[in-house]
Amino acid sequence: MSRVRRAGTLLAVLLLAVTAACTADKPATVTLRVLASSDLTDLRPVLDRLEHETGVRLVMDYRGTVDAGDALTPPTDEHDLAWLSSDRYLRLKLKAAGYTGPVPLSTKIMDSPVAIGLTPAAADRLPDRPTWADIADAAAAGRLGFAMADPRHAGSGLAALIGVATAATGAGRALRPEDVTCDRLGGFFAGRRITATSTADLVARFVAGQDSVDALISYESVLLSVNAGGRLRQPLRIVYPRDGIVLAEYPLLLLNPRQRAAYDKAVAWLTGADGQRMIMRTTLRRPVDPAVTRDPRLGPAIGNSLYFPDQQETIDRLLANYRAGGRPGHVIFVLDYSGSMRGARLAKLRATFDGLGGVDRTSSGKFARFYPGERITLIRFGRTVLGERTFTVEDQADIDAMRAFLGGAEPAGRTAVWSALDHAYRIAATARRAESDRPVSIVLMTDGENNAGAAIDGLLPRWREVGVPTYAISLARAAPPDLGRAASATGGRVAEATTDNLRDAFKDVRGCG
Repeated sequence: MSRVRRAGTLLAVLLLAVTAACTADKPATVTLRVLASSDLTDLRPVLDRLEHETGVRLVMDYRGTVDAGDALTPPTDEHDLAWLSSDRYLRLKLKAAGYTGPVPLSTKIMDSPVAIGLTPAAADRLPDRPTWADIADAAAAGRLGFAMADPRHAGSGLAALIGVATAATGAGRALRPEDVTCDRLGGFFAGRRITATSTADLVARFVAGQDSVDALISYESVLLSVNAGGRLRQPLRIVYPRDGIVLAEYPLLLLNPRQRAAYDKAVAWLTGADGQRMIMRTTLRRPVDPAVTRDPRLGPAIGNSLYFPDQQETIDRLLANYRAGGRPGHVIFVLDYSGSMRGARLAKLRATFDGLGGVDRTSSGKFARFYPGERITLIRFGRTVLGERTFTVEDQADIDAMRAFLGGAEPAGRTAVWSALDHAYRIAATARRAESDRPVSIVLMTDGENNAGAAIDGLLPRWREVGVPTYAISLARAAPPDLGRAASATGGRVAEATTDNLRDAFKDVRGCG
């Protein structure tokens, strides 16, 4: 064999060996279908590196976290994995549906708390580290308009809604269905200016309307990315409500057990040091590996993390209140001005309305205050209706006018409770016919039994037909049984009070429709 032929043969052998070695080094590709939260579109560079180093290709089907949770039906789902901002909504949904099969294997990949990005001007109007109550108070006073994703579709919107509703209870535990009342959230909803069904759309709308809105409520990673994107005239100041936040943990769920090996390989890379660092650099989400040095742009330790509700009914009520929160309500207050209300009781009643007008600076007071667009009807009654006036709250002048109305008369005479309540139901029926989309409710406050005017029995059927709840506050030593009948028949409830805690009772049954 000639030298040329031997050299050619040797070169061919070497090329075959190199090719074989390269082929052996490159892992075989496994493709997994992933139902993913829409805010994970920023992971594309991470997914490309994952595939290059492990051979696991993740084909993402992006949807809102809540929409994704509603779409999942393990174990028959068409996807191999799910990667959501949180799997807690999914778990509640499966529990409520009576699902008894195996719970999908879940591994946390990264974290991002819900935070609030404030314009510098808005931040200057609030405490250095505001609470959710401060945010609700500013929204109710017309000083803060915000952008927030629709919680019926997007995980960030649902997490923010859970955060503000949990803080409103002040209970330090997970929300329960009975905790969710529209009267505590109406002021917060008054600040809603921009919404969208996905994080990407929300950010785009916020950037386009940045001159007309004061805050963006979303995940920390989203706020940091918006600040870094160069599209804002002034960067947002990111704050973490000190009464607690809800944390997105971005778990990766295994839906198809036959793909366990590929799932384990992907999880090992994503939670390893290199994967965690790349996720943090690319998306500004927090690493779950404590050994990875945190990017200095990420905020301090998260602190107080609020509990996620453990009942589907709680979530359903929250979303129903959000849906109804698009129109400020009409609350009709029916207030006992009979002779027995003289002195300390009347002073407390007037002080209570001062608090609802914004004077009460407690956390619960900030959530319960009157807010722009809300319609308030005040009825004073004794033996008959002594006075009636309706206000639409726009500014402090309207609050002052309500205060003047309540201060312009003194109690006298006997107590015609049911005649006064019937008068309120006539107003409510007219309001419902005129504006069917505005929620209406009645709050009745009395310190004694009915001793004048109509009896309750002939009026209850008509009140039921109107479809407006009555929330009753009793200042008597024991609530008269008929108060309970009126409240129960109309879908409301009774709160017993004393002169000392009258303000708390009004906040508890504030009314909103």
